[in-house]
Amino acid sequence: MKVSDVSVPLGDEVRVQARRMSHEKRSGPVLVFLHESLGNIALWKQFPRRLAEATGLDALVYERRGYGASTDEPLPRPYDYLEQEGTVWLPRLLDELEIDKVILVGHSDGGSIALIAAAALGPRVQGLVTMAAHTWADHLTLAGIRDMQRRYLEQGVRQKLLRHHGDRTDTLFNAWLEVWLDDGFQRSLNFAPWLDAIQCPAMIIQGADDEYGVPEQVTRIVEGIGNHAVPVFMAETGHSPHLQQADRVLSLICDFLRINIDQKSASFC
Repeated sequence: MKVSDVSVPLGDEVRVQARRMSHEKRSGPVLVFLHESLGNIALWKQFPRRLAEATGLDALVYERRGYGASTDEPLPRPYDYLEQEGTVWLPRLLDELEIDKVILVGHSDGGSIALIAAAALGPRVQGLVTMAAHTWADHLTLAGIRDMQRRYLEQGVRQKLLRHHGDRTDTLFNAWLEVWLDDGFQRSLNFAPWLDAIQCPAMIIQGADDEYGVPEQVTRIVEGIGNHAVPVFMAETGHSPHLQQADRVLSLICDFLRINIDQKSASFC
C-alpha cells in the first residue's frame, strides 16, 4: 500500500495536511478519518492503515484547520465551528482530491463532524462509523473537559501534546477549552436536527466507561438516524475505543462494512 503526505489547498488561503493510503488498484469508497478535539494524523497511530489493509479500501486521514501542518484557524472559534468543518471544509477537501464515495470514521469531535458531514454530503457517504460522538454538551462532557484543564498542567498532558502540536499546543488547547466552557456554546450545541438527513448505514460506538459522554449520546443518535443505525457499547472501554481495543474495533467495523457495503468493491479479511 502506498502512503503519501500532501498539503491540499481548499481556497480562502486555507490548506490542510492529509495522508493518503492507496492500494495498487483503487476500487470502492474511501475511508475518511476525522480526528478528535486534540488530535492529529499521528495520534490515530496505526488504526487507519490497519483498517485500510483489512478492508482493501483506500484511506484518507487529515488535520483540520489549526491542527498539525494545516493552516491556522480563526480564533476564537465560532459556535458553529464543528458544523463548518462538516459542511464546508470536508466537502472541499473531497472535491479537491476528486474523492466521490466515502465511508466516514470519526472519533469524538471528529465523530460529531462525521454526523454533520453524512447529512450534508448525502449519497456520497456510503457508510458512517462514529466513536464517542456527541450531539449536545452533557454533564460528563463538561466535567471531563474541566478535569482535562487540571491535568493539562498538573499531570503532564501538556508535555505529551507538545510532541504532536509543538508551538501550537497552548493555542490549540485553549481554543478547545474556551469554546466548550462557554455557556452560549453549550446552549447552542444541538446536532440532532442533522440526524434525520443521514441515509447511509451507521454504526455508533461508545465505550461503556467513556468519561466524556453519557450513554444517551448513542441512543439519541441512533433514534435520530433511524433503523439503518446500530448502537455499540464496548465494555471496559473509555473515550478512545480504537486505541484501547483496536483489534475489537477493527473486527466490528469490518463486520459492519461486510454486511452493508458492496463486497465487489472491497476485499475484507
